[in-house]
Amino acid sequence: MSEMDFENRYEDRIVAPTEIMGDEGDNPLRPRSLKDYIGQEKAKQNLAVFMAAAKQRHESLDHVLLYGPPGLGKTTLSGIIANEMGVNLRITSGPAIEKPGDLAAILTNLNDGDVLFIDEIHRISRAVEEILYPAMEDFAIDIVTGKGQMAAAYHLPLPRFTLVGATTRAGQLTAPLRDRFGVCLRLELYTPEELAKIVTRSAGILNIPIEPDGALEIASRSRGTPRIANRMLKRVRDFAQVLSNGIITLETARIALERLEIDELGLDANDRRMLSAIVKFYRGGPVGLETLAAAIGEEAVTIEDVIEPYLMQIGFLNRTPRGRCITKAACLHLGYDLPDAQDGQLKIEVFS
Repeated sequence: MSEMDFENRYEDRIVAPTEIMGDEGDNPLRPRSLKDYIGQEKAKQNLAVFMAAAKQRHESLDHVLLYGPPGLGKTTLSGIIANEMGVNLRITSGPAIEKPGDLAAILTNLNDGDVLFIDEIHRISRAVEEILYPAMEDFAIDIVTGKGQMAAAYHLPLPRFTLVGATTRAGQLTAPLRDRFGVCLRLELYTPEELAKIVTRSAGILNIPIEPDGALEIASRSRGTPRIANRMLKRVRDFAQVLSNGIITLETARIALERLEIDELGLDANDRRMLSAIVKFYRGGPVGLETLAAAIGEEAVTIEDVIEPYLMQIGFLNRTPRGRCITKAACLHLGYDLPDAQDGQLKIEVFS
């Protein structure tokens, strides 16, 4: 299954942390400055110092690597960096830069101090990465044109730009590329209280009346991810228009999310179906990935990359050398009595 097919396969999954149709474009919910950016206090405070120091020296900001789970605001933060530094932002992605010439065209069109944002930077090809090394370090690129006796090499100086790279898989970055980033910031999952502030802010921008309890209810089911919280807000708004005169109350939020089959921990029907299959068919595990995929009619890559990560984060699932095992915390949540289940405590403190 290609990555495009993989994304399309789950384009309608509300709790998917990846970007889906409706998230793209000039999103009015994105904050434009650090003071409007909620959460990520450690990263935000350090970044504020780095930007202030660069502006005092009249230099461009050092190259920045943002890494962490999808949907936490890496693209938003790159826009804030460009806005705070008073420069232009150029956005591209690793898969979109197919050839060294593509990268050369982007780099030579930058102005002094501009921010180049490369999303999913771990997916750029090795040939493109080789061009990126001298561009980041020496602000120059070497281009060879022609073949044989007609070949000619050109050394092109570049403006002093800032590369902001974003990745959900920092471990897949090569060491030479990773070492060329002067600033490395990890974005963490949000607490329900932080997400409630984001939901309230987004509701204000979208002119949606919302009560504090309603905002917290949406936030608590959003898997610690702002992208999911904003997506849920738009869907709950539809129910509020019909059920409660457009006002999102606690009761309206609960009814809407239950109708969408999203429970109080943010699990949807796919998550519960997989956990239930492990209990009913395999007595809690262990069960191999391919066997489990066949049992629930899903692709193995879908289970591994879409369903499992969150279940492991909250302590509902364990990966062992023999296969997947459900934990007692998951059994308790689903209402199953399975004495043989592995000891596992609900790790919802991950978000607190």
